[in-house]
Amino acid sequence: MTLKAYNDVVLPSFMYGTAWKKEATTQLVLQAVEAGFRAIDTANQLIHYDEALAGEALLALAKQGIGRDTLFLQTKFTPLNGQDHRTPYDAKADLTTQVRQSFDSSLAHLHTAYVDSYVLHGPSQRRGLGEADWEVWAAMEGLYESGKAKMIGVSNVTAEQLALLCARAKHRPMVVQNRCYAAFGWDKEVREICTAQGLIYQGFSLLTANREVLMAPDVRAIAQRVGAGVAQVVFRFAMQIGMLPLTGTTNPQHMADDLGCDRFTLIADDLRLIEAVGL
Repeated sequence: MTLKAYNDVVLPSFMYGTAWKKEATTQLVLQAVEAGFRAIDTANQLIHYDEALAGEALLALAKQGIGRDTLFLQTKFTPLNGQDHRTPYDAKADLTTQVRQSFDSSLAHLHTAYVDSYVLHGPSQRRGLGEADWEVWAAMEGLYESGKAKMIGVSNVTAEQLALLCARAKHRPMVVQNRCYAAFGWDKEVREICTAQGLIYQGFSLLTANREVLMAPDVRAIAQRVGAGVAQVVFRFAMQIGMLPLTGTTNPQHMADDLGCDRFTLIADDLRLIEAVGL
């Protein structure tokens, strides 16, 4: 199963996230690909990611015959407010230069000439979009136009900010990656914009942000009926409502289980129940 954004780039339907993996990043990426994942998400932000270690896994995979062209690689530009002192760019440079330096650093870390998706890790402010955001986005649009980034996107964004970006950008985002809370209708407002605009919505923290959903008797009953785990039901729900889910599990069995969520289909009543369970 795959997904396609409005610019006709095809994405795998499930993505492995490398946040908070630290020194285990290389081994976990290898395990994820061995389990069957073909999309890897990282970021050039040493507080939460080790992009270079993800790149070491890619070198090892190439030696195993798993080529770059079989993998979907997504990384991010993280502005200063999301970095510590270990910035992958000159912190005193203008924003356009910072984006280009961070991107070149990512290519080096990942041992690749291009990335499949390049994402702005988050706007510079909580409401609206400021001059800094537009400068960063214009630099990312340049990378997209160069062909070195096959897609561009934005993360940690509100519906208001996404609507602004879609309305005013030269190239609107192709992907949107947000933490997804059941309590907010599984990010319903943002997802609706994505559907209307042909953008791919990527949901992260689907399990960790929604522990009450995993415990809900109705959701457990669905899992029992379809012969699956509760986590599998949540991931399958996400896929069936048009979402590309991320998982960051460190357990090889859970990796295999997560990918196995496509072996069953939830009925319409299941989808309605899960969509409303956290409201």
